[in-house]
Amino acid sequence: MTEHDQRQGGSTGGEGRSDRFAYFGPEGTFTEAALLTLPEAASAPREPYATVPAALDAVRRGDADAAMVPLENSVEGPVTTTVDDLADGDALIIAGEVLLPVEFSLLVRSGTRLGDIKRVCTHPHAYAQCRRWLAETLPDAEVSTGTSTAGAAMAVSDPTSEFDAAIAAPIAGERYGLVPAAEGIADRAGAVTRFVLVRRPEPPDAVTGMDRTSLMAYLTDDHPGALLEFLTEFAVRGVNLTLIQSRPTGDGFGRYRFWIDCEGHVEDARVGEALMGLRRVCSDIRFLGSYPRADEGRPEIRRGTHDADFAEASAWLSAIRSGHDL
Repeated sequence: MTEHDQRQGGSTGGEGRSDRFAYFGPEGTFTEAALLTLPEAASAPREPYATVPAALDAVRRGDADAAMVPLENSVEGPVTTTVDDLADGDALIIAGEVLLPVEFSLLVRSGTRLGDIKRVCTHPHAYAQCRRWLAETLPDAEVSTGTSTAGAAMAVSDPTSEFDAAIAAPIAGERYGLVPAAEGIADRAGAVTRFVLVRRPEPPDAVTGMDRTSLMAYLTDDHPGALLEFLTEFAVRGVNLTLIQSRPTGDGFGRYRFWIDCEGHVEDARVGEALMGLRRVCSDIRFLGSYPRADEGRPEIRRGTHDADFAEASAWLSAIRSGHDL
C-alpha cells in the first residue's frame, strides 16, 4: 500500500508558496500528522495552538499563512468547534483537505504494564471511539478527557502524573517518549478524520474536476418546507451533497444554519447557479471555499447539467429576449 493510499492526502493548493503553518496542537496530534502529509509543510515553520479557534485566529491575524484543523470524523461526525468558528469568525477559506486514517494506541511510560493502569486520559472523540475496548480490557480504569489526545500523552509523560496511560495517535508516543501498551484499540476499524487547510480569503484554485465546495446557509425563517426549498436549488441542477449538518444560530430555539458540502467547484455552472438560487431563498450565505477532494472523487454529471448545457440555455434565452426566432 502506498503512502497516498494510506493517508489520501489531497491537493491543498498554493503550490510554490513559502508558508508558515498553524495547527491544532500540541505536538503529536492527529492534526500534526495530517499537516505533515503535505510536502510543503514538512520543512516549513509549524506552530501548534491549544485550540482550533486559536489556530484559525493565527491565520486571521497574519501570524500564520494557513492552519490545519479537523473538520469531520467518519465515526463522530462534524467537529462542531471548527464548523462554528468558520461560520462565526472573520471570513476564512478552505484551500484543501486531507483524509487521515485514525489509529489509536494506549500509550504508557516505559515499564508500565497493562494491569498497572488505573487512570487513563484522552480526548472525548478518542474515548468515544475506544469505549468498548476500554470497557472490555480495563473495566476498572477511570477515564478523564481533555482538549487533545496529544495533551493527554504529554501529561502521561510526566513521571509524577496522576495518569497511567493516554489514548492517542502513535505519533504522540514518539513525541513524548511513551511506549504502546496496546495498539489499534479503536472499536471500529477504518475510521477516518477529514482535516482542512484554511487560509485568508483568496480566489479558489482552478477547477480540477474532482472538487468540493463548502458553505454555511442560513434559513430566512422557520416554515414548512424551508429546508426543502434550498435543497431543491441543488437537486434541480444535479449537484450532489456530500454533507449537510444543522447548527443552531444561537438566536433562539428553532433557528438553524446548515453546513453544506457539495460536489463540484464554484466555477462549474451547475454549482454557481445553485449558489445563486440559494442566495435568493436564504437570509445569508457564507462561502467557505472550493478545493480539490482528497479522495479524488469525480461527480456524475447528469444530462442537462454540463457547463455547455447551461451556456446553450443562456444563449437560447438571450436570443428570445432579443427577438430572434431560434
